[in-house]
Amino acid sequence: MPTAVITGASAGFGRALAASLAERGWNLVIDARRPDRLRQLADELNRHAQVRAIAGDVGDDEHRHRVADAVAEFGSLDLLVNNASILGPSPLLPLAELAPERLTDVLRVNLVAPLALIQLSLPALTAAGGLVVNLSSDAAVAHYPGWGGYGCAKAALDHLSATLAAENPGLRWYSFDPGDMRTEMHQAAFPGEDISDRPEPESVIPALLRLIDTRPPSGRYTGTELGDAVQIPEGVSR
Repeated sequence: MPTAVITGASAGFGRALAASLAERGWNLVIDARRPDRLRQLADELNRHAQVRAIAGDVGDDEHRHRVADAVAEFGSLDLLVNNASILGPSPLLPLAELAPERLTDVLRVNLVAPLALIQLSLPALTAAGGLVVNLSSDAAVAHYPGWGGYGCAKAALDHLSATLAAENPGLRWYSFDPGDMRTEMHQAAFPGEDISDRPEPESVIPALLRLIDTRPPSGRYTGTELGDAVQIPEGVSR
């Protein structure tokens, strides 16, 4: 069975993806900062797949090594999804008011941690001919008041993905922008506002599964364009 690592898996998009891959029979290594939620998810998914739940902060080097050790138990790694992110201050602040230490923390989790986990995972990914999905955002390519810290981290993550693709052409490297979703992090960006008009994370999972199934050239993809631009070959399951 294929094996995937999904960071930030205890809620939102990460949780929805973990559930979908488990239903397909994938082995999973999942991480998140909230141990109770993560343990509950692992208990649910173990009915369908083998799951290793590693609670901790992906920005911590020791924790990342624990994730890599859990992958070694399965003997291979077919997919790494760097989904864990932090928003920064809530409510969002203009860049002129964003304290340098807060920006440093956003970059540590949203940019440095994905690269560090990729570096640890690269031998296993290379052996399996795997793929890496780095969760991006439209804030990486557009400019919204208050989103500067988060957006610059995601823009740098897009650049990182493209450079890794140029350096390691034998693997697939994707920046995936799922679009606005009804998640806790999105709610934190708009405290007190009603975000019920945003789609649930589960509605975007089919687009990412299409990317995983069809393995188009490395690049930046959005959930919207995947609905039309990538054709699923005959015989490939959704």
